[in-house]
Amino acid sequence: MKIATWNVNGIRARVNDVAAFVEREQPDILCLQELKATPEQIPDPLLLLPGYWCYWHGMKGYSGVGLHVRRGFTADQPRFLHPEFDAETRVVVADIGDLSVASVYVPNGGRDFGAKIGFMTAMCGYVAAARAISRRLVICGDLNITRTPLDVHPRERNPTLVGQRSDERALFQRLLDEGALHDVGREKDPDNEELFTWWAPWRNMRQRNIGWRLDYILAPGALAERATSCVSMRETGTSDHAPVVATFD
Repeated sequence: MKIATWNVNGIRARVNDVAAFVEREQPDILCLQELKATPEQIPDPLLLLPGYWCYWHGMKGYSGVGLHVRRGFTADQPRFLHPEFDAETRVVVADIGDLSVASVYVPNGGRDFGAKIGFMTAMCGYVAAARAISRRLVICGDLNITRTPLDVHPRERNPTLVGQRSDERALFQRLLDEGALHDVGREKDPDNEELFTWWAPWRNMRQRNIGWRLDYILAPGALAERATSCVSMRETGTSDHAPVVATFD
């Protein structure tokens, strides 16, 4: 099983990027964030992505998530739903048999930090509820939090900045604990000080790999143990985020 997540920073600007990525990688599950488009605005080459059950959940010019499941992975159309805490088209969940996969775009928090904390708190409750009924839940997306200082380039480290604050990181850890979830990317590459998924779009930050790790695939233990790889594809696409791709045996 291959799961990919990618904050595309505007789906209409990344049509060719996404199409080429899907053709090359053929993920079984594709989670997209920051569409900045309504479902009616999704370009035709992607609206009905060939070979996939597609679901678009977006609003004009802001936020938005997508979730696409390869038809060869499941013969029946998944059930797509939104948890109660979904606001501003930030969450869609696909139920595929006994597996649930969520494409999530957490608020940045720069303008309304309280909304970010509220969203993360609600998500902690959601993963705890899934765990309580033994539902396998995978969280994919842009969580807009660097989990530890290791997830920020040394030149960018500043614990007063939103995205690096101790209260945000405490909520991230709570999310992992309450859902019994594992950070697959870090567990597969625990000592990599250059593992980032987002770069500020100036001063050649991406080319110099001076970035932050904001995009994650979080999986329950039994599934995380079967991960064979989880990589950030820094050379892929023109978004300010890289796709993150995890493969499970």
